[in-house]
Amino acid sequence: MSSPRPGVDAAGRLRLAAMEQGALVDLYELTMAQSYLRQGLTGEASFAYFVRAPVPHRRVLVFAGLDPLLDALEKFAFGEDDLAYLEGLELFDRPFLTQLERLRFTGEVWAAEEGEIVFPGEPLVLVTAPRIEAQLVETVLLNLLNYATLVATKAARIVLAAGAEAVLVDFSPRRDHGTEAALHAARASYLAGFHATSNVLAGKRYGIPVAGTMAHSYVMSFPDELSAFRAFAHDHPQPILLVDTYDPLQGIRHAVRVAAELREAGRELFGVRLDSGDLAALSQAVRRILDEAGFPSVRIFVSGDLDEERIREFRARGGVAWGYGVGTRLGVSWDLPALGGVYKLVEDAHGPRMKTSPGKVSLPGRCQVWRREGFRDLVTVADEIGDGRPLLRVVMEGGRRVAPPPDLAQRRAAVRESLFSLPPALADLAPVEDPRYPVELSPRLVSLAAGRR
Repeated sequence: MSSPRPGVDAAGRLRLAAMEQGALVDLYELTMAQSYLRQGLTGEASFAYFVRAPVPHRRVLVFAGLDPLLDALEKFAFGEDDLAYLEGLELFDRPFLTQLERLRFTGEVWAAEEGEIVFPGEPLVLVTAPRIEAQLVETVLLNLLNYATLVATKAARIVLAAGAEAVLVDFSPRRDHGTEAALHAARASYLAGFHATSNVLAGKRYGIPVAGTMAHSYVMSFPDELSAFRAFAHDHPQPILLVDTYDPLQGIRHAVRVAAELREAGRELFGVRLDSGDLAALSQAVRRILDEAGFPSVRIFVSGDLDEERIREFRARGGVAWGYGVGTRLGVSWDLPALGGVYKLVEDAHGPRMKTSPGKVSLPGRCQVWRREGFRDLVTVADEIGDGRPLLRVVMEGGRRVAPPPDLAQRRAAVRESLFSLPPALADLAPVEDPRYPVELSPRLVSLAAGRR
């Protein structure tokens, strides 16, 4: 595995395509914004991002996507082509298009730190800006935060299932839903505790270590498996041989033969990979063959439609692995393919605002979240002082970041520490349809909400 390349942004900032971000908006944001302008509703307003509770089978979330969002907000603008397209829709008048032409995001953003362990039902981001600006950034905000948080949370569950000593590599780009998704998935999984990605562009862009082994096609390109192994071991500084193209047990015997040849040449075989079959039973047999042949340091790397449930089963059956490659089920969050994150108006010049429709209630006003011992949270009105540490902090003023992005590798280390210090009830990976979250509302916030119903 490689280390981050010199000159790469250590924060792993997601650099969105070189295009204006304003056009990444749902049409109704624009039609509402035009009406806001006509009706004089252009004053300051606050919106909150939160994930609706419950989230099936998720006792915690790992908040992700903030740095990409701040990057997008700093770039938010409508270009000439965007404005020409909007004019051609014949929905918008000249005063509104002129407003869009000079529009930039100038607001303030408060948010939890990226990688923070959080819960559904509590505010994670607060945006305060002129109403039109705050409304128009809704789509890009939800797009970036929901997917990144979804994948980071899935990755965190896999980290917990694999254990603190296992190496985890993101193998997802081939099955992710688009090229941008593959980049987001690599960044989010690394933030949540993975060690590397197979995605070279993600490695280049964010400074994430990259890793890979070999494909069955490589083995099949040679007259026989042994020839393929010899060639790859000769040409790769740290070879991991894929032993299950044909017969896995015969494959491991061929790998042992190559390992012996490498040792004679003063080198060592780094590892072998299993990608199919009964992985637990095969890994045990492979470990036994390697150890008996005098190669206890050769690592076993396992892949093949893995996720937290399959890794838990693998380990429960005595499977032996140094590391895991996790792809499809990570990048598409197989058991939970979407996250119900929403962005709601919570305050304007008339005071706190609150949605009260059944099953979709929001909290009124600007709020703060206080993290207490044992991952117990208290949500208060913003100007209340709660016990514990405040989770929401100012990250943007006047449309600009207040500080450089944090180092992505350092945040990853902090996330792993948090994950492995979770109370057992929160670290439990067993399926649960309706989790209960350790989130309380302050009496003042409860009273405020009651008065808005």
